[in-house]
Amino acid sequence: MAKTEKRRTGRRIPIEIARAIAAAEDKKAADIVLLDLRKAAGFADYFLICSGGNARQIRAIADSIREALATDGAKPAHVEGYERSEWILLDYFDFIVHIFAQETRLFYGLERLWGNAERVEIPAVPHQASRQSSVDSRQS
Repeated sequence: MAKTEKRRTGRRIPIEIARAIAAAEDKKAADIVLLDLRKAAGFADYFLICSGGNARQIRAIADSIREALATDGAKPAHVEGYERSEWILLDYFDFIVHIFAQETRLFYGLERLWGNAERVEIPAVPHQASRQSSVDSRQS
């Protein structure tokens, strides 16, 4: 993840995560949280966690993220939960996307389980990064 997106605080997050956030926001994902697991000895660098209101929206969020990242050739190494759509997991090695139904998210409480992870401020920039990428690919 060499490319990064500058955050308002001056720190950087990987551009792939910025695109995933923008894709989730485009599908009206709720309660988007980004956890930095690098100091928490996690098996991934980041968790991107969000919620959808129903199974159709949860699948739409997952599809949108997959499509946004596929434009740069990124494909998840593993996908779980797509059929039931209560908790879809997209594993991109360095970061994992968790898309929950509200009740399922409360039940599992990943934010609580990974309480020692740093919560990262969600940047305002991802929409621009995502849309600029789309514009650039159309102009090619």
